[in-house]
Amino acid sequence: MSSPILFPVGPILFLDDIADGRMVLSALVIAAKGAMVPPIETSDGEARFDLLAEYDRVTVWRARYRFGADRGSEYRWNGTRYEVASDLTRDLRFAYVSCNGEETGDMEREGSERNAMWDRLRQEHQRRPFALMLYGGDQVYADEVTEGHALSHDWPERIPRDPARADLDDLGHHLRERFVERYVALYAAPEFAWLAARVPSLMQWDDHDICDGWGSLKRSRTYSPVGQTLFAVARDSALVFQHAATDGDLPARFADRAGRHLGWAVHGPEFRILAPDLRSERTRRQIMGPGGWAMLEAEAGLRVQGHTLLMSSVPLLGPRLSLLETIMVLIPRMQKYEDDLRDQWQSRAHRDEWRRMLRLVRDLARRDGHDITAISGEIHLATRAVMELGDGLHLNQLVASGVAHRAPPKAWARFLGVLAWLGEDPLPEHPIRVACLPGHTRRYIAERNSLILERRNRRWSARWDLEDSGLTDAMEI
Repeated sequence: MSSPILFPVGPILFLDDIADGRMVLSALVIAAKGAMVPPIETSDGEARFDLLAEYDRVTVWRARYRFGADRGSEYRWNGTRYEVASDLTRDLRFAYVSCNGEETGDMEREGSERNAMWDRLRQEHQRRPFALMLYGGDQVYADEVTEGHALSHDWPERIPRDPARADLDDLGHHLRERFVERYVALYAAPEFAWLAARVPSLMQWDDHDICDGWGSLKRSRTYSPVGQTLFAVARDSALVFQHAATDGDLPARFADRAGRHLGWAVHGPEFRILAPDLRSERTRRQIMGPGGWAMLEAEAGLRVQGHTLLMSSVPLLGPRLSLLETIMVLIPRMQKYEDDLRDQWQSRAHRDEWRRMLRLVRDLARRDGHDITAISGEIHLATRAVMELGDGLHLNQLVASGVAHRAPPKAWARFLGVLAWLGEDPLPEHPIRVACLPGHTRRYIAERNSLILERRNRRWSARWDLEDSGLTDAMEI
């Protein structure tokens, strides 16, 4: 990670949308300041790069083009040929990852150790290619970007109440450059870069893409001038590096093109991917605001053929964390973890909203007449859960967390397994069961991992790739 970066970095492919039988793609290239980049060459001609963003040392470029979604495709750039598994009409595979980093010292980690699971995904793609890469949050760990500036160095414990405008502008510049350093270092990693040039990405952000616990921190922090500057810079950085976009130029898959929230939906042949934004409108008392709920309710009113994948950056189903939350509040030295628990749907603060979300998912399943699959990250463990929705339908919750974040102690996984025994049924008529991964006897697996989703003969299945245990058996979803 700390080795010198060779520019240009990229191309990194992003799926803007699926429309009229075609994949609408963006390619992102990060070049040294002042350097130009050659165009993308496709069978339809050249796609030239336009300036997307400029920083002190680098310039970010973007090219947009289309591939037919009913056949494989290829493109050439800078003398290299890249194949893309762009046929979405037949059997296909998606990969899902989350938590691509760690809170402290991530930039100093040795690259092959840090990116070992990315190398496994690269090998898996070479065996049978992925059509899409889904990212469930914490693409970067930005917790250290606040260090080194007088206004934010002690964030979030101590911040100035009324900083001068010039000092805030200087903070904004400091943060902007620190975010760029992290994205560039991550995207330049050879294991990631090889995949990202061949598999279009779809990303959903979470708290570490801003700062640890964003939205669950006290309002005096998030709504302070320093907090709002941090959020604005993190959001702009996410638009550029996670969506190849800027304000006023969001791809068509976004529900709110004005960007008040960053939720999006993609409708492909016999599948739908929903990714509500669980951070932009989050407060200590709500996970989603009016924009996020309007998006999901509009999707619930559509008739959709095929399978729905719901990306929830924090798991929708899990153990009785509200009990742990109550205990922690009573123990002063444990209260610092309150924000981590308030981040969860199961928090006491979000109980009614959680029920609302589960009812909406139930209605989605009943309207379309098929199971719903929720895929999540956040907890640095691998696990799954099932909620009975009635009429023989189910909500399958699949958690794959820690593609680069090292696993927590196995004792923590065992403790969560004990909590799962207690049960958690926010909708009593729809019981929830935390279940074991295929071939495993524990409910939570403390290993770095990724998830492979596959459609074969119109039937969907899932497999986890666990760092030490290897690939699980396939599980129908």
